[in-house]
Amino acid sequence: MKKIAVVTGTRAEYGLLYWTMKEIENDPELELQLLVTGMHLSPEFGLTVQEIEKDGFKIDEKIEILLSSDTGQGVAKAIGLGVIGFAQAFARLNPDILVILGDRFEIFAAATAAMVMNIPIAHIGGGESTEGAIDEQIRHAITRMAHIHFTSCDYYAKRIKKMGEEEWRIFNVGAPGLENIKRLKLLEREELEKLLNIDLSKTTLLVTYHPVTLEIQTLKEQMNNLLSALMQTGHQIIFTYPNSDSGGRYIIERINEFIKNYNKAKAFINLGQQRYLSLIKYVDAMVGNSSSGIIEAPSFKLPVVNIGDRQKGRLRALNIIDVGYSKEEILEGINKALYNEEFRAKLKDTKNPYGDGDTSKKIIKILKEINTKQENFLKKKLTY
Repeated sequence: MKKIAVVTGTRAEYGLLYWTMKEIENDPELELQLLVTGMHLSPEFGLTVQEIEKDGFKIDEKIEILLSSDTGQGVAKAIGLGVIGFAQAFARLNPDILVILGDRFEIFAAATAAMVMNIPIAHIGGGESTEGAIDEQIRHAITRMAHIHFTSCDYYAKRIKKMGEEEWRIFNVGAPGLENIKRLKLLEREELEKLLNIDLSKTTLLVTYHPVTLEIQTLKEQMNNLLSALMQTGHQIIFTYPNSDSGGRYIIERINEFIKNYNKAKAFINLGQQRYLSLIKYVDAMVGNSSSGIIEAPSFKLPVVNIGDRQKGRLRALNIIDVGYSKEEILEGINKALYNEEFRAKLKDTKNPYGDGDTSKKIIKILKEINTKQENFLKKKLTY
């Protein structure tokens, strides 16, 4: 039986990995080894490890790495703690292959430990670009550490090949986020309104804003402009919390202050995939810089006001309105999303470029067939 270790550190990442983990768990030829870390273990960010346990997954290791600081120094220390914790966990579990998703610092720590310990790495989400965040460097570093690459579209697969990775290692399986849309039973509008105590007959904006880690020095100005623009709209606002990146706690503080002064706003630490995707289905527009606006929202033909450079470089559908950080640009984007008849008429032609929603089955087939003998995982020398 092939042992497949999977690492998850955030609520969003867990939602993307859910079906792949289920497929591993249900396959008689595979054994799931689940390692939980990061925000999942933090009460401040919703203690979402409880959600994983509620879903019935057996957790093999809980690796505490988050510190009370969300500064660059704090994140760097968290990476160090992660490398130590993952090294100890991998030594005990002895997995045949490690499956990781994305570009966060927790995942970088897991990849670093696995690379040094000669554990083959399968990476989901490589080849993408987010120029405004350190995620960019982390993602490309993991690509060079990884032995198997699961990409969300052919464009990203070609980018990995250009980075020097051998073609046989690269598989376009689509974006895992689309599988939740296909396989989850989304809530009816009335049920969602009751669960969240909101009235979706009012014009509603779903807002998720993460720190732009390469522009952290202007975060205060960014938040001032965003919150001022949102207040000026007069619309109902639903915030979801940011991740635990450098600056994340500052954004949470500003959101909580905003809610105290604006009675048409609510914030949720953790909505879960079902409620979050149901909201995307029913709200009028999304605002912020979340990857879900780029990847999942096109499937709902939802207009997205994408602020700044965090998602710069990612493949876009017709629903995206890119704006800068100024209050005026954000307001202009929101008005276009809600009221521009020409733009809204084009939304019906929106096609999602990120696959067909069968990602997990494609990944499992490859994991079962791939030969994990060490000689097959020696990386080819780059040629320049």
